[in-house]
Amino acid sequence: MKQILSILILSAALSACNNPAQTNTGVSEIELGKKLFNDVSLSKDGTQSCASCHNSSQAFIDTRVNASSIDGKIVASVSLGQDGHSLGDINVPSIAYAAFVPEFHYNKKDAVFVGGLFLDGRAKNLQAQAKQPFINPIEMQTNSVQLVQKVKEKYQQSMQQLYGKDIFNNPEKAFNAIANSIAAFEKTAEFSPFNSKFDLSLKGKVKLSEQELLGQDLFIDEKKGNCAACHPVPTLKSTQQDSLFTDFTYDNLGVPANQMVRKLNQKGTKFVDNGLFNNPAVNDAGLKGAFRVTSLRNIALTAPYMHNGVFKDLKTVVHFYNTRDVSEAINPETEKPWQTAEIDATKNTEELGDLGLSDKEEQAIVAFLQTLTDASFAVE
Repeated sequence: MKQILSILILSAALSACNNPAQTNTGVSEIELGKKLFNDVSLSKDGTQSCASCHNSSQAFIDTRVNASSIDGKIVASVSLGQDGHSLGDINVPSIAYAAFVPEFHYNKKDAVFVGGLFLDGRAKNLQAQAKQPFINPIEMQTNSVQLVQKVKEKYQQSMQQLYGKDIFNNPEKAFNAIANSIAAFEKTAEFSPFNSKFDLSLKGKVKLSEQELLGQDLFIDEKKGNCAACHPVPTLKSTQQDSLFTDFTYDNLGVPANQMVRKLNQKGTKFVDNGLFNNPAVNDAGLKGAFRVTSLRNIALTAPYMHNGVFKDLKTVVHFYNTRDVSEAINPETEKPWQTAEIDATKNTEELGDLGLSDKEEQAIVAFLQTLTDASFAVE
């Protein structure tokens, strides 16, 4: 009897191996989302997944090198499409902690736009964001109908188990379900560990160094860095959403265009990215060139910097904030004066540009920012 039972178990196991659908039974929405997130076969030619542009080992940024890498060696300024030659125009932001970004909306009290995914807020929420890379003509280069068919071929049983037997009868409904499952995975602690040195210091488990504490003080001081005006520093009592070092609003920092990228992606020198103003919900011309204030968590790992990846070093970013409008100030990466902003008329001149910080103070702010690196992503 035992021998017969063993044969039956072995037969069932072999049957499951030969039938991929059987291996998908009993998965949770998170588990399915993780599979979809990492599946390269869902792109047009089966060469790129969400994980290709969001590496889990380095704070979910695109760690690949391509023609848009500033010095040919560091992480590229913009990402490469699945066809191996198409290049975007915006530096791919980390999606670590993206689950805490509020839905895109207009805050009437403060008269500002808040939240939304992508740096120009064009996706209302995490689910809407999860859809876009699949159908973007520069990224994964497929369409919703093709994507749904690919998912049906590999994950039919899991999808039906989670979303109903008729889920594939309506391609739009199935597309929404795919996005929901990916969003569910992106809401897990894997993306939002909250275990940086800064977090541990709040709990009294470690102490910040003298330089790091100076950097924190300068970061907060309204008469010094005043960085906390847009990147509020959390306390032990702050909610997780309020602990991302961002107020989720939009600002034009006066960043110059990345001309190298514009040449490579053939948009040319006359192209102008209006940022938030491209959003159909926005009609205030004063918001041209504004991009969402990003989280500073893991900022030391997410080079290159600014919305277009124009700077390669974190110290350069701090120096830019400090001296952008100072006569004869030099960009240390080019050894030339700061270039004019892509959209100069609407840049923020009240909170940055001439902060009067010394080099020692800039270094201290960088040291503080380095304490925001999660232990989960820290590079040895």
